[in-house]
Amino acid sequence: MRLQKLLAESGVASRRGAERLIREGRVTVDGRVAGIGDSADPSIERVDLDGERVRPPARVYWVVNKPRGVLSTVRDPEGRPTVIDLVPQRGTRTFPVGRLDRETEGLVLLTNDGELTNALLHPSYEVEREYVVSVRGELSEREQQRLAKGIRLEDGMTAPARVSRVRFDPAQEISVFHLTLIEGRKRQIRRALAALGHPVRALSRIRMGPLKLGRLARGAARPITPAERKELMRLRDRALGSADAQAGGRSRAKAGGRKRKTRRRS
Repeated sequence: MRLQKLLAESGVASRRGAERLIREGRVTVDGRVAGIGDSADPSIERVDLDGERVRPPARVYWVVNKPRGVLSTVRDPEGRPTVIDLVPQRGTRTFPVGRLDRETEGLVLLTNDGELTNALLHPSYEVEREYVVSVRGELSEREQQRLAKGIRLEDGMTAPARVSRVRFDPAQEISVFHLTLIEGRKRQIRRALAALGHPVRALSRIRMGPLKLGRLARGAARPITPAERKELMRLRDRALGSADAQAGGRSRAKAGGRKRKTRRRS
């Protein structure tokens, strides 16, 4: 983890304040004075500020089943209920990953793990989100194919989606199906289906990456299982490795540019 982020998450300073502390030479890693851009793993390396050990908060991971009417936010100025209110243990500050709009139900992850959040949400990692969708009218084969290819919305084409388990109830004029996405734009599903002439009646997220809602009751919360944690850490490590490789490539490119400039001056 970057030292600036580690210090900020530990509560000793803001990101900008942490950079100032590092520049002033007040931060060390295993006794070595740290520099801007340095990283450290606090589980195996000792990070000190002015000689005092910096201890980041323990990582926390909760799966909640958000009911309709609950907000996917940390707090609401109007005092409306939020997903944070669903967690029975609130000693450590967490934030929702992959927000759902007020009328959508289902799986939300609450955590204080920023690296995992990036791995789950960044489009380049293509983490799947699966929903059960109920819409008005019969979803035709042609419309299913359009969802599979992408729908043009006001903010651009959607990524291809996977439609499965389609059922139509002629008595109620409702289609129910599973929709799997790898992106999460604001109200994307509702907008895409409205564009096809099928307003959403009910929407629930049942999976995000390796996390599954299962039989978790509406409004309930549970800690992640050991198996889920293993899969999430694997996803996070893969994302961190990719980010490090990209950063290394940029550094080499900059170094190569400096060398070329030096040769031209000689």
